[in-house]
Formats: sequence, C-alpha cells, structure tokens
Amino acid sequence: MPSKHKALKSLAELKGVQKTLAEQRQREAAEAAASAAAEKKRAADQDLFSRAIGITQPLRSRPAVPLAPEPPPPIAVQQQLDEQRVLHEALSDEFDATTLLDIDDALSFRRPGIGPDVTRKLRKGGWTIQGEIDLHGLRRDEAREALAAFLRDATRRGWRCVRVVHGKGLGSPGKTPVLKGKVQSWLMQKDEVLAFVQARADEGGAGAVVVLLRPGRAGAAMP
Repeated sequence: MPSKHKALKSLAELKGVQKTLAEQRQREAAEAAASAAAEKKRAADQDLFSRAIGITQPLRSRPAVPLAPEPPPPIAVQQQLDEQRVLHEALSDEFDATTLLDIDDALSFRRPGIGPDVTRKLRKGGWTIQGEIDLHGLRRDEAREALAAFLRDATRRGWRCVRVVHGKGLGSPGKTPVLKGKVQSWLMQKDEVLAFVQARADEGGAGAVVVLLRPGRAGAAMP
C-alpha cells in the first residue's frame, strides 16, 4: 500500500512539472508573437515613411572652414611709451643750475614766462603741499631715479605743489649739502616743473624745496 501511494505522488509531481513547462512555453510563444508583430509594424512604418519622402540623396560635404587663430596678446603700448619717456628724460648731472637761479634771500627758480609773483606766492604757502619725497641719505643715482619717478607720479595724480627733501648735508664730508645742487639741477631739467623755492623754516628750510608743477590731467587750471 505505501508503494502505491508513493507512485501516485510522483505522478502528481510530474504532472505539475509538465503544467509549468507548458505555461512557460505559452508565455514564450506569446512574447515571440508580440515581438514579431512589433517588428512588422516598424517595418511597415519605415516603408510608409520612405514612400512619403521619396528618393533621397546624401548631403554634399562642404569644405571645412579654417578657424581664425587666436589674436596675439595686446601690446602694452602705454608701458612702452612710459619706458621710452624715461630713457629720453634722463637727468644730466652736468647741467649748470646756478645761472638760472634767482639770487635772493632764498634761492628760487621760475621757468621763462612765469612771473615773480608765482615764486613769491609759492614761498608764502599759496599752494597746499600735496605730496613729498625724502631723498636724504640716498646715493646720487638713487636720488635722481627716485625724484624722476616721484614727479611722474605727481603729474599723473594732478598734484600742483610738492616738497622735495634733499637734506642740509650735516652728515656729509665738509658739512656741505651734496644733493641740494643736484636736486635743483634735476628739477630745472623737468618740463613739468614751473618753479621752486627753498622751503620755509617750518617746511624744512635749507634742507628742502617746494616745487610748483604744471597742471596734470587731473589738475586745475594754472592760477
């Protein structure tokens, strides 16, 4: 009796497996049919599109247009002009300033066309001092370059009145102001310098000069 029961169970399992396989084959057949139908529809759509647009030809290839090369970086023209100006405006140490100085209680200078009232007003503080450079303690070459750079900067800023400290020479051999005469000579060679006078006692006295400059781009009209 047990062997018969076992045989019936095996037969039931076999039928279950057969049923599962049959269902799987049905699903695969259905998927294949659906895929075939979709492919048939795509082919039909493609055929319909081809008949609608007619015969086509490939586009002619156009020659490639070469792109323009990147432009070179801009040349700093203003910087070149400034450098050239520095070379042309080199200050000479051989310039004789004594022939152009006004001999008075305080040596002064005014460019031709500038009246004596300008130096008088400058000596009395008629212009506010807007900037200052101290050359005291510098070697001659260092002082010359520093003064030229300071005057260029002052002109760009539109300053009208500046002070240049050259020292009284108390620490120099012979107690003579080495830079004083040089500074006066250099100032006379600068076109932007209209006049200068020895500073008042409260502004540095014999150790400095007060300089009147031409109006720069930012400056006001000359009085």
